Amino acid sequence: MSRILVAYASKHRATAEIAEAVANELRQAGDDVDCLSAEQVDGLDAYDAAVIGSAVYMKRWRPEARRLLKRHAKELAARPLWVFSSGPFGEKPDPSWSEPPRMIKHAEHLGVRDRVVFGGRLPLEPTNFLERAMVRDCPPDKRDLRDWDEIRDWARGISRTLEPAARLPTKSSGR
Repeated sequence: MSRILVAYASKHRATAEIAEAVANELRQAGDDVDCLSAEQVDGLDAYDAAVIGSAVYMKRWRPEARRLLKRHAKELAARPLWVFSSGPFGEKPDPSWSEPPRMIKHAEHLGVRDRVVFGGRLPLEPTNFLERAMVRDCPPDKRDLRDWDEIRDWARGISRTLEPAARLPTKSSGR
């Protein structure tokens, strides 16, 4: 059993819901998982692996997710790491807006094992003019493009990858 951190940065809970689905899938596979917002993460000493996700706005991850990657870079580089982005929506999402190039380069430098972009969801309760316009102009069937089967499959792939040989020894294991 591994201890896995699933951390996320979410503005309207859509990315948080993805992180929770990933965490639940890992738990079902027998792993011990903490699912926390990025700003709640104090350190990674207690974890064998990490999954970090963020909503993407204007080709950028949320600031709290970017800070997590920078602040804990050394710890993340020392353990298996996966990242996901969430955000494309609409009739024809533009893939160039889905993955922030600088964040991807940083994650690759840390040795990310896999990265993925999941469809996003428009705010359920838009709070400003831009959000209201996006919701108004987007067909209802395109407002939530999260593919829950794809999300769960990705999480199961993480669990399969974390075979005993790939896991970090823990302080309590005596290895």
